Amino acid sequence: MTEPKYKRILLKLSGEALMGDQNFGISPDMLKFVADEVLSVHELGVEVAIVVGGGNIFRGIKASSYGMDRAPADHMGMLATVINSLALSNALERSGIPTRVQTAIAMHEFAEPFILRRAVRHLEKKRAVIFAAGTGSPYFTTDTAAVLRAHEIHAEILLKATKVDGVYDSDPMKNKDAKFIRNISYMEVLERQLHVMDMTAISLAMDNNLPLSVFNMFGAGNIKRVVMGEENVGTRIENI
Repeated sequence: MTEPKYKRILLKLSGEALMGDQNFGISPDMLKFVADEVLSVHELGVEVAIVVGGGNIFRGIKASSYGMDRAPADHMGMLATVINSLALSNALERSGIPTRVQTAIAMHEFAEPFILRRAVRHLEKKRAVIFAAGTGSPYFTTDTAAVLRAHEIHAEILLKATKVDGVYDSDPMKNKDAKFIRNISYMEVLERQLHVMDMTAISLAMDNNLPLSVFNMFGAGNIKRVVMGEENVGTRIENI
């Protein structure tokens, strides 16, 4: 069997991805689907770290738009990511993948605090590590947290799972004529303000030359295809 192209990855999932066909909350079927997708690369010996958002439960920036102060709104969003992380951890464990949840804010009864050397050691022991509670600070999205953690653990690539096939020149959910982009540079994403990830996350990835792969989460086998280095899956963002 061909060896995977990457040995250590970070997978970024939106909270909305865990809803499945629901309008709110966590879908057990979607948890099982995600766990099976992660298992497919874990069985190859790939070290997997995960950051999951909390938008299926609470989105801080949305709450701040109708009057709530941004800092407590973001703190509530961080707690939502912890709920999702614990649910995902359970699903992964049920699929046979040992996991550890590490949080950026202290909650020792539920998870470990984020300690970089411990996280790396878990990965080396083939445990999936789920980083919860974002960066621990308000005003930073889970996209930025994902890029930050990916740099810290020296992940070789960040996989950004979305609802569409990759990056388009406009929103394909609103514009049926949106054009798909297979390869693009960080700078072009910034200049064209393509809303793949927030601008802070893209800038941080660019500054540290972290490749990004944006792909459709709902395509069975897509995570494994990216990890194996297939070029016809999603969009690649890097220095071109």
